[in-house]
Amino acid sequence: MPIEFVCKIKFAEEDEKQKSKQDGDKESLIEESCTPPAKDLAGFANSCSLHGINHIFVSGRLGIRQTLWALAFLTSLALFLYQAAKCAISYLEHPHVTALNEEATPEMVFPAVTICNINRFRFSALTDADIYHLANLTGLPPKNKDGHKPTDLMYPAPDMQDIFNRTGHQLEEMLMSCNFSGQNCSADDFSVVYTRYGKCYTFNGNKTTSRKTKQGGMGNGLEIMLDIQQDEYLPIWRETNETSLEAGIRVQIHSQDEPPYIHQLGFGVSPGFQTFVSCQEQRLTYLPQPWGNCRSTSKEKFPGYDTYSISACRLLCETNEVLRVCNCRMVHMPGTADICPPSKINCVDKALAQQQKNTGDTCPCETPCNLTRYGKELSMVKIPSKGSARYLSRKYDKSEDYIRDNFLVLDIFFEALNYETIEQKKAYDVAGLLGDIGGQMGLFIGASILTVLEILDYIYEVQYQRNSRSQYEMRSKEKKSKQQTSTVATVGLEEMKTKVRAHVVPQAALFSSVHNLPLQHCNCIKKLQGNNLQRSKLIFSNAKIMKNVFLLISLNHL
Repeated sequence: MPIEFVCKIKFAEEDEKQKSKQDGDKESLIEESCTPPAKDLAGFANSCSLHGINHIFVSGRLGIRQTLWALAFLTSLALFLYQAAKCAISYLEHPHVTALNEEATPEMVFPAVTICNINRFRFSALTDADIYHLANLTGLPPKNKDGHKPTDLMYPAPDMQDIFNRTGHQLEEMLMSCNFSGQNCSADDFSVVYTRYGKCYTFNGNKTTSRKTKQGGMGNGLEIMLDIQQDEYLPIWRETNETSLEAGIRVQIHSQDEPPYIHQLGFGVSPGFQTFVSCQEQRLTYLPQPWGNCRSTSKEKFPGYDTYSISACRLLCETNEVLRVCNCRMVHMPGTADICPPSKINCVDKALAQQQKNTGDTCPCETPCNLTRYGKELSMVKIPSKGSARYLSRKYDKSEDYIRDNFLVLDIFFEALNYETIEQKKAYDVAGLLGDIGGQMGLFIGASILTVLEILDYIYEVQYQRNSRSQYEMRSKEKKSKQQTSTVATVGLEEMKTKVRAHVVPQAALFSSVHNLPLQHCNCIKKLQGNNLQRSKLIFSNAKIMKNVFLLISLNHL
């Protein structure tokens, strides 16, 4: 009875190759479908809004027409880049322009007016101790009543603020008359302020209660008559750094936001004249860096003052220098340090002289971004007239000569109720830069911001496709390397049939002759070669296994 042997054969090599090929083709199709090819350059040129390139990048060979278009496009592009570079350089220089304008207003805040008598100390108010201690300042010889030089034990060091306050000219004695906008005023409307001239007085210095004027012209401002008291001027024995040869007063017209800096910014008024000062308010606005060099109001508060100003900065620089050199400050300087005694006057003078020499290097004072100043026009007439001299002599009980030598009238007023605005403005800002570049771009190459976006989008698309292809090639190489390292030995179906015919039949015949078995007992070979063999798959690792299989079949048959 023939034994029906069912064999299962696995032909892995061809299946793996076929499967690998199919998978590779499938993945290739997937890659191609996932990464659509980017437009070619000619296609992009035809669809791009950049003028001229659609005539350059065309299908086919490059001809004369395309060459001429390319030269024209490159020339236009070069001109555009040149103009754009000029615009960028001009912007980086941060230029500015100054705009001048006049604006009218129904009323205006009257400025602060500081006045100082040029003579610091009244001679009649000085004591022997004052003369002794102020010898370096006044130049007077320090002697006592017996004609002997006094010592420090006799005259202890006084307080300089007390000396200025006690020996300075008193406004109550100097002010003969006062009128503001038709209303009388007095010494009570002035506040005491200390400067390099000693005890001075400021009218309308309080910012919260500042006076206003509603009309321009003479008679609508401040008008005062002063007696400078030349009889109280110190006699000059020798010249010192503080010696003054003039007679009169110093006046500074300034904003309420800044302290007086009268020894440098003030102007002089002489006795025997009526001086008219016509003012014009100017509001200045400067630009901060990099367009200008002003100090922004957003910076930290300036020490010692509510508002930053150049005058405040200079005073603070002087204060710091005197503190560093002399370990004290002068009466008019801000701070809480000790006031310098008269014995340190020489030290203070040297420190101030050195500081003034090196102001720009050691203590630069920036211009505030918002500043109010007053332009002035001065004119004067002689007083008193012959007719008024007698009247003033009787009124104030002074001689006519005294009035001519000591009396002066100061009249300060606004020329008109308007003010000037002087404003720095950016001559070239970002909006102007973009507008100029956009205009040049449209003129030379017919492009815009959207054109730039089109070019960037095309570059991104091309780069993305290149990256996708490189990743796909890397994955393909990895799969091939894995297939080459496989150790599974496989054979195809037709090859197996041939091996069965060539090797199995002789092996079976030999096996039958050795064991005296008839060949027909090996009918399983025919079975293997029949339809069952075509339906089955059998794995044979080597020839030895095949022999053992046939031997096992024969033994079982027996």
